[in-house]
Amino acid sequence: MHIVEIVKDVFVQWGANWVLWLLFALSLVSIGIIIERWIVFRTKQDLVRELSGTLEETLASGDFPSAISKLEKRTSVGATVARAGLRLAPQGMTAAEKGMQSALAIERSTLENRLAFLGTLGNNAPFIGLFGTVIGVLLAFEALSETTAGAVVGKTSQVASNAVMGSIAEALVATAVGIGVALPAVAAYNYFQRRIASILSDAEALTNLVLAYVSARERAAARSSTGGA
Repeated sequence: MHIVEIVKDVFVQWGANWVLWLLFALSLVSIGIIIERWIVFRTKQDLVRELSGTLEETLASGDFPSAISKLEKRTSVGATVARAGLRLAPQGMTAAEKGMQSALAIERSTLENRLAFLGTLGNNAPFIGLFGTVIGVLLAFEALSETTAGAVVGKTSQVASNAVMGSIAEALVATAVGIGVALPAVAAYNYFQRRIASILSDAEALTNLVLAYVSARERAAARSSTGGA
């Protein structure tokens, strides 16, 4: 048997329903990821003005341990990064900067987790739906051939037309479902990417704030040491 006939027989036997079930399953997974990411993102962002004000109250007096304690219960990216830098501040500015860079990389990875699935689904769900439509059209022509062969001569045209139109209408449902699955995934992916950019921007602002106070303390310590000598 020719390979084309084999593939056609497989598609005719399986039909296009499995494509729809696959799309529905992917849609449920994407909804679960969207909800989970939304919950995570709520815990990862603080009001940067409030947080920077909280830090400046203690950093201005050089009380770094108090600043760390104020950040202990906060789970935002900015608080985590600032906390990492303040803990390494006694080791010098370079150590504090490296510590914050490491913490920021870890937090970025946490924020971007599972977003690749949403982006991939948004790009490929319409093609999965189109695949189902192609199978549906193939089934429509198969039904047309069977109807044409078995119909009464006078009614062949009408029966064949009804069979093809009904099958094609069903086939197009797969494309519609594919687009319907893709749109929320793309919208959520773009939304979360904007949130990541905003969160990382806030964290960078707090990083610069912490480094400024660490640098100022180092200079003050150096002047004190020089004066004492």
